[in-house]
Amino acid sequence: MGAVLETGRGSLPFALVHGEPLVACAAWALGAAGVEAVDLGTPWEALVEDGRCLVLHDALCPLTPPAFVVECVEQAEAHGAVVVGVRPVTDTVKALVATPAGDDLGETVDRTSLRQVVSPVVLPPVVVASLDGLPTTDLPRLATELAQRFPVAVREAPAEARRVAGLDDVRLLEALTAAPRRPRRPPGT
Repeated sequence: MGAVLETGRGSLPFALVHGEPLVACAAWALGAAGVEAVDLGTPWEALVEDGRCLVLHDALCPLTPPAFVVECVEQAEAHGAVVVGVRPVTDTVKALVATPAGDDLGETVDRTSLRQVVSPVVLPPVVVASLDGLPTTDLPRLATELAQRFPVAVREAPAEARRVAGLDDVRLLEALTAAPRRPRRPPGT
């Protein structure tokens, strides 16, 4: 079972990537992975009774490959741990230092241990049964809260699973996932 998370994300889930709304692409990925869609309004007791993993897929990670979703579900089922998709942080990150004149740039943060939470987050049946409901739809916060009570495994997501934060990110994702163009042959060749 799975749900696409769109609430609390503004209008960005309805922006278009490859001509389709992000939320529709995310829903397609779940369906292509064999995940049965459920509404977040479904009573939690029904999710517990169903006895399957619960896959949470952020609409802002619309092009997460279905095969990656399947791998995460299989890992959660096999190990009984929450599985969280992550991407390495590749941007240069600087610390801010307060000075009498205002904030200034400080040291560069070592990125080797930094990760961005992306989709999916998969809750195995034992975790679903242990909760009274979904504590939050903010996936980084959810991963942190679940890690305080349950085993959590991270799985590095492919580049297509990156999270978008604005229309520039959508265009970047679209360029990253565009089908290669074949050179046109001149007429008569």
